[in-house]
Amino acid sequence: MVFSVPDSLFWTIVLFAVGLVLICVAGDKFVDAAVAIAKRLKIPQIVVGATIVSLGTTLPEILVSSTAALGSAQSPDISVGNALGSIICNTALIAGIGQLIRPAKEVKSKSVSWRMIFFVGTAVLLFCSVLFSQPQDYTGADGIEKHFVGSVGRVIGIVLVLGFCVYAYLSIRLKDSDGEAEYDETEKVMPLWGALLMLVVSAAALFVGANLLVENGQLLAKAAGVPERVIAVTMIALGTSLPELVTTVTSSIKGQGDVGLGNIIGANLFNMLLVLGLPATITGNIAFTAQSLYLDLPLALLAMCALIVPMLVRKKGSRVQGGLLLLGYIGYCVYSFLAA
Repeated sequence: MVFSVPDSLFWTIVLFAVGLVLICVAGDKFVDAAVAIAKRLKIPQIVVGATIVSLGTTLPEILVSSTAALGSAQSPDISVGNALGSIICNTALIAGIGQLIRPAKEVKSKSVSWRMIFFVGTAVLLFCSVLFSQPQDYTGADGIEKHFVGSVGRVIGIVLVLGFCVYAYLSIRLKDSDGEAEYDETEKVMPLWGALLMLVVSAAALFVGANLLVENGQLLAKAAGVPERVIAVTMIALGTSLPELVTTVTSSIKGQGDVGLGNIIGANLFNMLLVLGLPATITGNIAFTAQSLYLDLPLALLAMCALIVPMLVRKKGSRVQGGLLLLGYIGYCVYSFLAA
């Protein structure tokens, strides 16, 4: 990773706190910039949330998984666990908190439904590709031999990356299904160049802050003897998902809920298409454990269905739905630690 972790526990805690503050401040500015871009370009906020914001807030996951897969001490457990754990965290924890703060109203079914279909199709493709691939054994940097039930190869990795391009194209092509971009013409909006600059700077700050949190949080977790997969689906997934958390909470408080919902859906797709697709394309092999294939991936799909399906039926969210998602995430974390 770019940011080295000092031996001193004091400085580890300090850097962890700095990362948290950096993410909170950058997340607020990121939402402001995204909304300003939507207003300037006269496009629906959910399109910005599902593309530009999602890509920016998914950068930490892409960095962590790529580094884990390509580093000298390769760790497929962290690569896969980070991607799937982030989806579960985004959907059950972050979206759950968002619904508790301010439930979604007047959910646009056309906009959400095609993205959900895209997500389900990608999840099924991943599951089948791993299920019908060859099992393999792997000895990690710690000398512990692990058994993997299958893997995502380079061909599927390329398909996932191309899927990201298709999703980005469809988000722009089908923007009419996201509704009209209704904004107050008298409201002062920052110039487009200023909004783009703020977006880039905020994304960079989110990137740095998330790395500080992950590096130092991972060090503390390992000191407690927690297995790599559990660290990945809890500590690292939560750390790299903090940009989504801050973006969702901030947009909900500001009444820009479409940005937060679009960000969650887009970020979850990016976690499968890019966070897994890029390392698989480069290395040619991202291995899955039985827990990742039969627990984490199905649970990620179930969490998305629990979030989206009720919204499609009722055309809105609810605090009860948010509470149930949050309880589900807590139960998942408890089970992961107890099972380990």
